[in-house]
Amino acid sequence: MLAVLTATLSGGPGHAETEQVFVTAAKLPEAVGGAAFSTVSLTPEQLSVSGRLDEALEQVPGLSLFRRTNSISANASTQGVSLREIAPSGASRALVLLDGIPMNDPFGGWVIWTQLPFEDMGGAEIVRGAGAGPYGAGALTGTILLTERDSAQGIADIAGGTLNSARGGASRGEALDGIDLFASIAGERTNGWIPVQEPDRGAADNHVWFDGGEASLRAQTQIGSILESARIGYYDESRGAGVVGATSSAHGLTSSLSFASNPGASGPGWRLQGWMVHSGFSNTSVSVAPGRGGTTPANDQFATPALGFGGNAALLGQSGALHWEAGADLRGDSGESRELYKFNGSEFSMFRRSGGRSVVAGVYGEGAIDTSQWLLTLGGRGDYWATSQGHLVEMDRATGTITNQQEYEGKHGIVPTARGGIRRNFNDGQYLRAAAYAGFRVPSLNELYRPFRVGNDVTQANANLRPEKLYGAELGWGGGWDRLRWDATLFYNQLHSAIANVTIGQVFCGPVACGTLRQRQNAGDVGALGFESQLTYTVADNFSAWSAVALSNAKFTSGPLDGFRPAQTPRATITGGTSWQPLPKLALDAQLRWEGLRYENDLNTLRLGAALVLDMRATYSITEALAGYVAVDNATDANVATAATQDALLGEVISYGQPRIVWAGITYTE
Repeated sequence: MLAVLTATLSGGPGHAETEQVFVTAAKLPEAVGGAAFSTVSLTPEQLSVSGRLDEALEQVPGLSLFRRTNSISANASTQGVSLREIAPSGASRALVLLDGIPMNDPFGGWVIWTQLPFEDMGGAEIVRGAGAGPYGAGALTGTILLTERDSAQGIADIAGGTLNSARGGASRGEALDGIDLFASIAGERTNGWIPVQEPDRGAADNHVWFDGGEASLRAQTQIGSILESARIGYYDESRGAGVVGATSSAHGLTSSLSFASNPGASGPGWRLQGWMVHSGFSNTSVSVAPGRGGTTPANDQFATPALGFGGNAALLGQSGALHWEAGADLRGDSGESRELYKFNGSEFSMFRRSGGRSVVAGVYGEGAIDTSQWLLTLGGRGDYWATSQGHLVEMDRATGTITNQQEYEGKHGIVPTARGGIRRNFNDGQYLRAAAYAGFRVPSLNELYRPFRVGNDVTQANANLRPEKLYGAELGWGGGWDRLRWDATLFYNQLHSAIANVTIGQVFCGPVACGTLRQRQNAGDVGALGFESQLTYTVADNFSAWSAVALSNAKFTSGPLDGFRPAQTPRATITGGTSWQPLPKLALDAQLRWEGLRYENDLNTLRLGAALVLDMRATYSITEALAGYVAVDNATDANVATAATQDALLGEVISYGQPRIVWAGITYTE
């Protein structure tokens, strides 16, 4: 790994000239009306505070993966990201874009964070609230807008840690005969930990381990006023689930073409993008014996080939105080799960394949009037969505007899959505704002067609799922005074036809216990009244502190789960941190995150207690370009409950997240 990173960063004799290269992705400026909505911007430095991008993004109050586990230990199917703790889901309710290209998986909607190393990132803007307008369908609870680095300066990071952990990554830009190149590479591995502790731990328990990496290359050139850009990225990862025989892997290839011209005196700006995503996912599941004395193979999802494709076109212009944008976009997904199941003691006797297709196409327009004191914005979308070719085939492997064959009727519809906002800026630096919005999300192919099993519990797919819709409104106040900066938002969101795993019975009943049978359903409406705020105080030039809070009282207001809190939804999350530079070359940083109780399941019977995690880091500048650091994740070695299951002999069994890990590393920046 070190040799690869060194080669990637080698500037050669032309180093002084290389620093003058400006490497950027083909993109348009963000719409000026965005300031009327709840947004948080993170710098490249803020995104590098953790070795994983998903952990760095959790600085934003209310942003989290489906479960408490980070992307090192979480199964790919639970790496969906959501905002505002309305009703987290393994399929993201937030849309993740890298320079306009969707990063959500075409089959499951989740995000494989391995493909997004911090060395590749030039910044992030998190827009909370439904993203009707330029972001497209899928931006239900918000949008995470990632940008790739736009500098030729190289960066590299390599580190080793306890639990036999190692990580390295690098990125750099270079100019070759009129073509600007930008490349990144990263890899990480760890032996991990055993999530179930004594005395519940048994022969069934094993390490949560991880091994993965990514590589990407962007090439672009300027022809007149048009910037042309092509990007390709590949990722591959494998992991253990903490139970003997349970593993998973994921891989993918993303390619895109972008053309853009910025607005100017000659006319409006425009952008044209197209992309294609090939992804694959495999997963083995086991049943756990009572008392955790061993495991038995339950199913082998050996392949999940999926293809995503899409494109967008946009025009952006300005006339006096009026800024406007109009465009159209298209996204299509297809995929199929292929698995073996029903273990007979020596082999799996049954084969199953299930999958289908979906497409969403929309047009939008958005305008904003900005007078410096007042900002008013209004936008709308119209989307056509459709699902088709849904199927389920089950076959006896020994005889080749098809035992079950289903062809699901396609569904389609048209959904109008809109968003609007107003902001008043005051001379003392304060502002008030208000916004309202609507958005929707089409169920993923995974939710529609793929049944799955975890341990002794089974969840059925549901080809009759309808799109989720969210309506919301919010009020915000923010500003700055001397060394103090703050932002606060009060919001109410209502999620209609929320998709959830609903308990419908029991399965695999033996002499002492049964597994739980669930089905994905449009379980009803979820209402959430919430509050989020951020505060930063610069105590001195070398010392600053920040804090953030997210509160949400989300609960189902109709349907079979009426009155229950959505699974994996805490009421409160509080984060805070300090940054101190006691010496010119020494920087000390600390971050604390507290999260309240959440429930493991839909019926709120399995509790995951509150958790408090402290991360610390000390960085010493050896030279202007080279720095060494020591970091401690979960410095107090807190037990963070991440999952709960019922065992016939042991009762409730808790799985715990990442223990304390100590890292030592070196960062090089040109």
